Amino acid sequence: MDLYESYIQNDRQRKLLESTGKLADVFSSRAEKFDREDTFPFENFSDLKKAGYVALTVPEEYGGDELSLYELVMLQERLATGDAATALSIGWHLGSLMELSEGRPWKEETFKSLCKRIVENKVLINRAATEPATGSPTRGGIPETNAVKTEKGWVLNGRKSFTSMAKALDYSLVSARFEGKAEKGFFLVDHSLEGVSIEETWDTIAMKGTGSDDLVLEDVALPSSALVERDSDGHNRGEALPKAWLLHIPACYIGIAIAARNEAIRFSKEYSPNSLPGPIKDVPEVQRKIGEIELELFKARQVLYSVADKWDNEPEKRALMAAELASVKHIVANSAFHIVDTAMRIVGARSLFRSNPMQRYYRDVRAGLHNPPMDDMVISMLARQALGE
Repeated sequence: MDLYESYIQNDRQRKLLESTGKLADVFSSRAEKFDREDTFPFENFSDLKKAGYVALTVPEEYGGDELSLYELVMLQERLATGDAATALSIGWHLGSLMELSEGRPWKEETFKSLCKRIVENKVLINRAATEPATGSPTRGGIPETNAVKTEKGWVLNGRKSFTSMAKALDYSLVSARFEGKAEKGFFLVDHSLEGVSIEETWDTIAMKGTGSDDLVLEDVALPSSALVERDSDGHNRGEALPKAWLLHIPACYIGIAIAARNEAIRFSKEYSPNSLPGPIKDVPEVQRKIGEIELELFKARQVLYSVADKWDNEPEKRALMAAELASVKHIVANSAFHIVDTAMRIVGARSLFRSNPMQRYYRDVRAGLHNPPMDDMVISMLARQALGE
């Protein structure tokens, strides 16, 4: 049975899923090469642009498809079955746009202009908020990137780490502290400006293709209009709402799990050692492991899709969904890790060969535990909620 059939709700979703599936299959054929050579998948992003994928979460009024959260989750999951690093990277772009579309924190003309550039010129954007000294911004660190007010606007100095698809970005939303204050804001930074550079620091064994290098800002001069968000002005009408778009993260990791599941099933049907009368799919222990994978996958996807559907169709409950959304990431990321591990046990030692995609799935899925929100924060949030704090 097709893994998506029971989740597709209408013809639009079916068409979107079919086009995304074609991209995923092409990306899958390139994934080993990019991983082995430790290079950024520029070809994949070129294909995403040609397919109009970069404009999927742009509002319809500005020429995009205005994906729902449910649709974002579905498409990102499918894309990740082909190449997880590409999926996670473009997920930040799509998710950032979804957040801006829902909350409309910017001046509308500024947002409209960005949307036009995305639709017409296929530009890429990501938030740049993590720094070496602060760690994940979800833990409340104040950025050390400094913004100085000038007569013409602003001057930014600082360094951002974990900037996914850094070499391919056209714009970044850079968090910076206003000089002499504990207040911060976000600045829209054009990467073509003087003083903006990328330092290649991404030297990991997992999610190599995200190219999450350092964004370096050295005396970058910006106009006053570049300050698009600030903490103190009650900027975001959606500020009180949890960041539901972050479900693109668990969607990506369960996509990896699906790829590992598919590989394990293929292997179990085809591998037939001479000690057995047929393929290992007939071995009770192999069947038990496949059953465990199917059960874990069902549980994780039910949680993921049901919460996304609730966000879309019960907007009056959104302000109360922070714990649910955080729990989804915890459940799905850990389930994905378990699924990949079980799939590798079916394939055995062959799963550790560089030519086998399983070892890449294993390395990539492990990275999910370090994407926000982290497990300890989710558990703490649930405990405080239960205790009425």
